[in-house]
Amino acid sequence: MRISALIVAAGQSSRMGKGVPKPYLPLDGKAVLMHSVDTFLSHPEIDDVQVVMSKAHDDLYEQALEGRTINSPIYGGASRSESVLHGLRALTSDYVLIHDAARPFITHEIITHIINDLGEERGVVVACPVVDTLRLKDGSGDIDRDKVLRVQTPQAFHVQSLISAYEKVGTGFTDDASAFEAAGGEIICVEGAETLFKITTEADYERAQNMTSQDIVKTGLGFDVHKFAKTGDHVMLGGVKVPHTHSLEGHSDADVVLHALTDAMLGTIGAGDIGEHFPPSDPQWKGAASSRFVEHACSLLAKEGGRISNVDVTVICEAPKLSDYKADMRAHIASLLGLENAHVNIKATTTEGLGFTGRKEGIAAQVLVTARF
Repeated sequence: MRISALIVAAGQSSRMGKGVPKPYLPLDGKAVLMHSVDTFLSHPEIDDVQVVMSKAHDDLYEQALEGRTINSPIYGGASRSESVLHGLRALTSDYVLIHDAARPFITHEIITHIINDLGEERGVVVACPVVDTLRLKDGSGDIDRDKVLRVQTPQAFHVQSLISAYEKVGTGFTDDASAFEAAGGEIICVEGAETLFKITTEADYERAQNMTSQDIVKTGLGFDVHKFAKTGDHVMLGGVKVPHTHSLEGHSDADVVLHALTDAMLGTIGAGDIGEHFPPSDPQWKGAASSRFVEHACSLLAKEGGRISNVDVTVICEAPKLSDYKADMRAHIASLLGLENAHVNIKATTTEGLGFTGRKEGIAAQVLVTARF
């Protein structure tokens, strides 16, 4: 008995809005499609893997394949059922497990359960019970959830029997079991899994990413100090112009908060400090907006696969008073980093008259950045 896996990846993914079709979205270091391909390839009872895809996605498919040896892909049709029929006609096996490419979490255990129940005159599907109340849209009542199941894939059939079913009843069906049953075939169900969901929406994709995430959390601490100049009418703090009797002296626009933020970000990736990347002796940085330093650190962090999850800022000074400016600082930093405001915190404190800040000689800032990789 020869068994094939037929993975359907010919849709256009119109509900995702990502710009990349669902089967080719990245997930834990490889395309969504390749999670299913690899699981089927590694199952001892699956003899070959066949993908049905859209001709428009040739380049994406070749990039995703990355040296795997499987059958040459088959181009799909105008609907899912037509795509399946194209794939079926290319097979030389006795039985087939048909699977949606957008369900990446298929397991060997489920595949084995399906294979154990294969039969020439029946189809095998995986399904889960319904746990939510089902309400009719017209308001006429509820559906008894004990009488319904949520059908998933893979769905398994004798190849020629399913081809005959489609030729008899046509391809106007949302899944293969419906067509097979409409043609008079028997369908049996084996237990599916909540993890065998189909990536259809942005929320589904985020769920899949969370399931495969093996985040490493790193923190970086930044600290900076600038003294007051003899003249001036404002200081730059967190990208916000704050009126004051003196400006700050120092690198670029002397924004002590953004300098400490830059150092904290560099600290999460072990990339030295701000002075190594933007030497104070280099005249091109004289008067420059410190947001440029933050953007550079953001770029370096992203290249290392990091994403910032939280920023905590403490500004230490006797003056100016910052209560009226903290919200603007928070919003500006959040915008620079692509975060929600809730992920940035701004605190201001004094040293009770002690030290250089207590003597109003300058301002210090400390920033803690948490990043995930």
